[in-house]
Amino acid sequence: MLTFAKRVLIGRPLANAEQEHQRLPKTIALATFSSDAISSTAYATEEILFVIATGTSSLALGLSKLVPLALVVATLLAIVSFSYRQTIFAYPSGGGSYIVSRENLGENPSLVAGASLLVDYILTVAVSISSGVAAIISIPTFRSLEHERVLLCLGLVLLVTMMNLRGVKESGKVFAVPTYVYIVAIGGLVGIGLFRTIFGHVDPIPFDPAKAEHMKAVGGSLGLFILARGFSSGAVALTGVEAISNGVPAFQRPESKNAATTLTWMAIILGSLFFGLSVLAHHLHPIPSELETVNSQMARALFGSGLFYWVIQLSTAAILALAANTAYADFPRLSSIIAKDGYLPRQFANRGDRLVFSNGVVFLAGAASLLIVVFGGITTKLIPLYAVGVFTSFTLSQAGMVRHHFKEQEPGWRKGAVINGIGSAGTFVVTLIIAITKFAKGAWVVIVIVPLIIMLFKSIKRHYVGVAAALVVDPADVPAPPARHTFVVLVGRVHRGVIEAINYAHSLRPDHITALHIADDDSEHDEIHREWERFGFDVPLEIVDSQYRELVEPVERYLDELDTRWSNDRITVVIPEFVVGVKSLSNILHGQNALSLKLALLERPNTAVLSVPYHVGMDSEQAAARSRQLVSTHQGLERERLARRFGHDHDQRVPIADVVERTRVHLVGEVIASRVVPKAGSPSLELTINDGTGSARLVFTGRRQIAGLETGRAVAVDGLARDSGSGLVLINPEYTLLP
Repeated sequence: MLTFAKRVLIGRPLANAEQEHQRLPKTIALATFSSDAISSTAYATEEILFVIATGTSSLALGLSKLVPLALVVATLLAIVSFSYRQTIFAYPSGGGSYIVSRENLGENPSLVAGASLLVDYILTVAVSISSGVAAIISIPTFRSLEHERVLLCLGLVLLVTMMNLRGVKESGKVFAVPTYVYIVAIGGLVGIGLFRTIFGHVDPIPFDPAKAEHMKAVGGSLGLFILARGFSSGAVALTGVEAISNGVPAFQRPESKNAATTLTWMAIILGSLFFGLSVLAHHLHPIPSELETVNSQMARALFGSGLFYWVIQLSTAAILALAANTAYADFPRLSSIIAKDGYLPRQFANRGDRLVFSNGVVFLAGAASLLIVVFGGITTKLIPLYAVGVFTSFTLSQAGMVRHHFKEQEPGWRKGAVINGIGSAGTFVVTLIIAITKFAKGAWVVIVIVPLIIMLFKSIKRHYVGVAAALVVDPADVPAPPARHTFVVLVGRVHRGVIEAINYAHSLRPDHITALHIADDDSEHDEIHREWERFGFDVPLEIVDSQYRELVEPVERYLDELDTRWSNDRITVVIPEFVVGVKSLSNILHGQNALSLKLALLERPNTAVLSVPYHVGMDSEQAAARSRQLVSTHQGLERERLARRFGHDHDQRVPIADVVERTRVHLVGEVIASRVVPKAGSPSLELTINDGTGSARLVFTGRRQIAGLETGRAVAVDGLARDSGSGLVLINPEYTLLP
């Protein structure tokens, strides 16, 4: 049942060989990796106004400084984007700021970049989802949902998480439509709005004191500190720019070229929309308010509450909610790279059924949900935490690229070094501005958390290094195998599982076998002895009393006695376990004593623990049939996948299942296994190919490897088919590598 539900929600598992087909074309990649950056146009202008048009300032004074601030942010965007284009070509394996810092600046800077980006991606999900809900609530029809803000946020997190667990390509296709609708809608808002305001066809939005409790229409003062805070708020428009450089391996080949093209288009779209919205706000005078977004006010002023207004608002809500997809695409990929370097648990480097780093996806969802709950889903409360990490990674990445240019000195390196140097200095200044101006507003949280994460990174690394050092062995250090073996079979009461365990222990021919019963009460002694004698076991039964009704301590005490009795023996503890279904909820009705005992005995040297399962309600034939059924299911999935890959027509292709012996055939299939077989001193490379209908062996004599012929590769072969008695064989066939 659980497996069926998983298949419905997540989809069928994908084989490693299908990874190439999960790569993204530029159109889908733009939506997948740029939705975060492009969606920031929905709130970046508003965030500037929230700072420079309130407090001691005024709306008129703030609007007068909006366009210059937007121009500075757009210039910084151009510099950072150009820098990341160079990163894409220099480091096509992905990883962005983390890899650049690791390769050029050393361990500590790379860990700062990695920790900053991971924090930023978690905040990206929280900010994007909360902004999407804010856009929904801004629609007058949905204002009543204000009190359900957190629940709506958590529901959207769950939706985006489920889509990403289905795979990067599948989620990208779903999220591409809202992204492009938003680009067209906001582009229309900017284009039509500027045309109408410049030619006097629309009046500015009237000042409404009810919407502006802490704001006045004119007057006031606007100091440098407030301007700096406003600039740092608008700089959130740059968040997400690094996402494409982190995910280069996800692009279709040629990866670097396609990623660089996508980055350029993203920068053009983002810069144009952000600057255009800021100029439009300068003309229309919207009032920054938590009740209604600035973009919503401008759209209503231009188009009323008609169809185009609804398209703008709904597409805004969609892209803001789905902008979290950028973090879902990059957080798992970056965490997998950091995990491979040993700074995160290795589980983050494992791919799930759909070839995504599912552990990273689930962790990201949980961390973002926690932030949403803590901050009540309010975007303005989350924004101050947002930009510190990303600008720190920008600074380190560009500083690393300066070092890279000086090391490699490739053509045009001086120009690149100058641009990266300017970018590094600029983003460093922005980082300081954000840290100083927003420290009390919440930036201190990130400034404190990042060093703590780095400490965690190093602690994990020390653990892995220590384990690796402890496992290193030289041939001279190999210990002699134990001379004797003692098996201890645990017995609670006599049942079928105990009999299976005793038979299994006998089959391994140990030097000693004993059965051990832990008694909670003296009255158990006679009863268990009678049972033992009734069955006539030839294994001696020993009983140890447990006055405090414990299991682990009496067993360990008994094993200590065996160590003194047979000091040179290796002890194996055999635990009979009956299985009511590994995935059955009825397991919670049974005690977990065996698990606790295994965990305790793992700490004991010279002791092995093994379980002998007995399947309740299932005889050996039924158990074997069930195992065959599981194998058949997996084989069926594999046949289905290969049939999809090779089911289309190839010129003169013969299905492997239809091959006639001693005929010359043209086969197309996937390499599913390879091995080198020595024969009389001359090696032979044996490859197994499968096309979904059957398998055939290709034997290349005198070869140990052939470039390109590796597991997962599609290949077309021509040769004489022979029956070797163990299947179809082609000796030294002609071959052509296929995409």
